[in-house]
Amino acid sequence: MPDLTPLVTSHMQAARADEHGRSAELVLRDGVLRQSILALREGAELAEHNAPHAASLQVLVGRVRVTGEDEPVLTAGELHALTHHRHAVVALEDSVFLLTTVTSQPGEPPQDQ
Repeated sequence: MPDLTPLVTSHMQAARADEHGRSAELVLRDGVLRQSILALREGAELAEHNAPHAASLQVLVGRVRVTGEDEPVLTAGELHALTHHRHAVVALEDSVFLLTTVTSQPGEPPQDQ
């Protein structure tokens, strides 16, 4: 299993250096389950997108806002189940989070991500 501590550091450094202020890596793939680590520099955004069948976001460092229905602000240590509506993620400060997704429902082929 990947050690998230060095991944947090390396992806935050990469996001700070990236022209778009982002860095991401798929760290776990098991059937329809995906877990990715994402880093966003303050002010960077993951543009609005459709939600997968099921997803959660756990903030490891920093503070983010999830746009959409209720627009929660999440801080380090918080875990949030994402809605099934279109949403975006905006970094209110330099942030790293773990995104967990389920890419299909029983009987459907997995979405390729």
